[in-house]
Amino acid sequence: MATTFTGEPTLTRIADGVHVYQQPDGGWCLNNAGVLAGGGRTVLVDTAATQERAQQLRTFTVAATGTAPSAIINTHAHGDHTFGNFVFPEALVLAHERTRREAERVGLHLTGLWPDVEWGDIELVLPHLTFTEPLAMSFGELDVELVSFESAHSACDTALWLPRQRVLFAGDLVMSGVTPFLLTGSVAGLRSALIRLGEFGPAVVVPGHGPVGGPELLDEMRDYLDWLTELARVGLAEGLSPLQVARRADLGRFAGLVDSERLAPNLFRAYDEASPDSAGVGVEVDVDEMVAAMVDLHGGMPACHA
Repeated sequence: MATTFTGEPTLTRIADGVHVYQQPDGGWCLNNAGVLAGGGRTVLVDTAATQERAQQLRTFTVAATGTAPSAIINTHAHGDHTFGNFVFPEALVLAHERTRREAERVGLHLTGLWPDVEWGDIELVLPHLTFTEPLAMSFGELDVELVSFESAHSACDTALWLPRQRVLFAGDLVMSGVTPFLLTGSVAGLRSALIRLGEFGPAVVVPGHGPVGGPELLDEMRDYLDWLTELARVGLAEGLSPLQVARRADLGRFAGLVDSERLAPNLFRAYDEASPDSAGVGVEVDVDEMVAAMVDLHGGMPACHA
C-alpha cells in the first residue's frame, strides 16, 4: 500500500464567502478546491481524487458554511478534480461540454496508474449541466464569471473569476510551486489562457495545486513555458528526442518545483508545436508514450500520495 502523505488539508477564508481548500504538497492528485458561500447557497469548485479526501472536503465545507453544496463546478476533467463528485449527491455538477466529453472518454483511467492508492468506491459522476459559452452566476454577494479555454492544461479548462473580490480560481491552468503539466493540453493554448487570465487583473490567484498567490503565479507559469519552448527548439535543432533533452536539461530556477519529471511529457507537447510539420495546437499525441518517457526520466512511476 502506498504511504499516505502526512500534510493535513486546510480550509482558508480569503474573502467574504470565499474559501480555499488546500491539500499539501500539491503533488500528484493533491489538488486545491474552492468553497463559495452566499445567499444561503454553497458552491464547490472541484472535488478531490479519493473517496476519503472528498469526504474530508465535505466535512470542512459543511462546518464552514452550515450546508452541503448545491452545485459543483468542475474546472476540468482530470480525476483528482472530479472523482469526488459522487460524495455530494445533492449537488448539480456543471462543466464545459468538452470537459464532460473528456471525463466520459477517460473514465477512471487515473486509478490504474496508481493501483496501490486507496481510491475508495468511486462512482463516476459526469457533469449534469454543460455550457459552451462564458457563463455568469450570482448568489448573495458573490458574482462569478466562468471562462473556458480549449487545449490548455487539458482538452478544456474553466477558470472562475470573482470580480468584486478580485479572486481567480484558475484550476490547473496555474500551478504554484508545482511543475505545470500539458499531457492533454498544449503550450500555445496554455500561454493564450494565461494572457487572458492576466487581463482580469486578479489580486488573488488560486492555483489547481500548491499555495495560493497573486498575479506573479501567472508570470511564473509563462516563464516556464518560455523555457520549455526554448528547450524544444534547441533539441529539435540537434536532432534529440524529448526524453534526451529532459535528461540533460538544467532545471535552473525550476529545480525546486514539485514533480519535475513532468518535463518529459511537456517536451513532447512543445516538440509537436515547434516542429515544422506540426498539425497545430491540440493535436493528438501518444499519451502512453509521453507517460513512458516520464517514468523513464523519473526512474519509475512517481509517487501519488492521494
